[in-house]
Amino acid sequence: MPARALMFQGTGSDVGKSLVVAGLARAFANRGLVVRPFKPQNMSNNAAVTEDGGEIGRAQALQARAARVATSVHMNPVLLKPQGEAGAQIVVQGKVFGAAKAAEYQGVKPNLMPYVLDSFARLRAEADLVLVEGAGSASEINLRANDIANMGFARAANVPVVLIGDIDRGGVIASLVGTGHVIDPADAAMIQGFLVNRFRGDPRLFDSGMREIAERTGWTPFGLLPFFPDARKLPAEDALGLSREIPGINGRGAIRIAVPILPHIANFDDLDPLEAEPDVEIVRVWPGDALPGDAHLVLLLGSKATIADLAAFRSAGFDVDLAAHIRRGGHVLGMCGGYQMLGSSIADPHGTEGPAGKVRGLGHLDVATELTQGKRLVATAGHTTDGVSFRGYEMHMGATAGPGRERPFATLADGSPEGAVSASGRVAGTYVHGFFSDDAQRAAWIERLNGKPSGLHYDDGVEAVLDALAAHMERHLDLDGLLKNAR
Repeated sequence: MPARALMFQGTGSDVGKSLVVAGLARAFANRGLVVRPFKPQNMSNNAAVTEDGGEIGRAQALQARAARVATSVHMNPVLLKPQGEAGAQIVVQGKVFGAAKAAEYQGVKPNLMPYVLDSFARLRAEADLVLVEGAGSASEINLRANDIANMGFARAANVPVVLIGDIDRGGVIASLVGTGHVIDPADAAMIQGFLVNRFRGDPRLFDSGMREIAERTGWTPFGLLPFFPDARKLPAEDALGLSREIPGINGRGAIRIAVPILPHIANFDDLDPLEAEPDVEIVRVWPGDALPGDAHLVLLLGSKATIADLAAFRSAGFDVDLAAHIRRGGHVLGMCGGYQMLGSSIADPHGTEGPAGKVRGLGHLDVATELTQGKRLVATAGHTTDGVSFRGYEMHMGATAGPGRERPFATLADGSPEGAVSASGRVAGTYVHGFFSDDAQRAAWIERLNGKPSGLHYDDGVEAVLDALAAHMERHLDLDGLLKNAR
C-alpha cells in the first residue's frame, strides 16, 4: 500500500519549512514510521552528494538524516543551481539536465513534472509517510500556471497541504488568511490546516490569533511552534545563513578563519563543523571590508560561477589582502571553486559559466583549470599528506593540472593524488568537500593552527540537535492530527 503523504507549504520563503520537515521526520521516525522527505523543486547552491550517485539540496540531505535513511536523488528530483550569466543549472534526478534563465525556465517546467511524479511514486512505494516540502510562497499566483513546486504538485499528486506562517517577521495573520484568499479555490481546498512558526514570548497572547486564522479560513490549527534557537547549529541551505549580522556562533576565538563571501558561493556548509568549535571564530568578510590582518587561515569556499566570483574577488580588493596575508606567513585553503581561483588560470572553452574564454587566476598555486561540461559527483575518502584520514565528497565541473599537483593536498583511497600545495606549504587547494565534518581531520587543522587538540564530536552534536528538535515538535504541534490528515 502506498505511503501516506503530507505537504508543507509556506506563506513565503524562509518561514522554516525545511526545519519543520526535518523535525517531523525525526519525530515520526522515533514513533517507528518509515519516513521519506521530498521536495519537488529546490533552488540552492548548497548541495549534497547522494548515496545513489547524484546531488540534492542540502536541506533534503539533512531531512534524510533526521529520518535515519540513506539519501536519494528522488528526494529532490529538480534542483536549480544559480550560476551567473548562464542562468541556473537544472539538475534532474541527480544529474545535469541543462541550463536556463528564469524566464526560459517557466517553459521548461511542464517537461519536468513527469520526473517529479516519478520520484514521488518511488519514495511512496518504500515508506509509511512522505513529508513533502514546498518552495518559496504558496501565493505566487503569477507562477501558478506551470508550477511543479507547490500547489501544482499538490494537485497533481493529490497530497493535502499544511500552510506555515512565520510570526517572527510580522503580519502572520494576514499572510495566512491572505494566502487562502488569493490562490485558486481548488488550490485552497488542498489546505487542511496551518501552523505558526518562530513564536517568542507567552503563547497565550496569540490564542485569539490562532482562533481568528482558523475561523477566517476553516483550516485546522496544528500548533504554535516556539522559536528553536539551536536551529543555528544545523547546516543552513540558503545563503541567508551567511548573514552579516551573525559573524560567528562562538564570538572571538583563539583561531580566526576569514571567509570572503562572494556572489555565487556554494557548499558553504563546509563552515558548519568549524563554527561549532569553541576555539574557532569564523569571520565572514563581505565586499567593502578587508580580510582581517590577524587571520590564521583564509578559506576560499566553492562557487557555482567561479570566473564571475574571481572577478568579484578582485573587484573587492581581496586579491591584495590575500597576497599580504600570505606574505605575513598566513595559511590559505581553497575548496573546489576556491582551489580553481588559486591557480594560474581558469579556462571555459565550452561557455559553461558564460562566454567562452580564459582568465588569469590568483597565481598562488602552480596549477591551471579547464571547466568541463561533465560533473564529477562522488563520495571520497583518503588521507592528507600529514597522514590524517578524512571522508568527504567531490562535486565539481572542471579538471585541474600542473606542476603544483606534484605536491598533492591528499591521497585518495585508491592511491591517486588529490589537490595541490604550494612550495611554501602555506597555500593548499582541494576538490574535496565535507572533510571538516571528519573529527580527526578537523582536529588536525585546529592543532596545526592553535597548538591545541579538539575534543568536539560534530556528528554527535548534529544528532543531539535533531533529537531536541523532534522533542520540540512533539511538545508544541499536534502530530496525531497531522498524521490523520495525511493521505
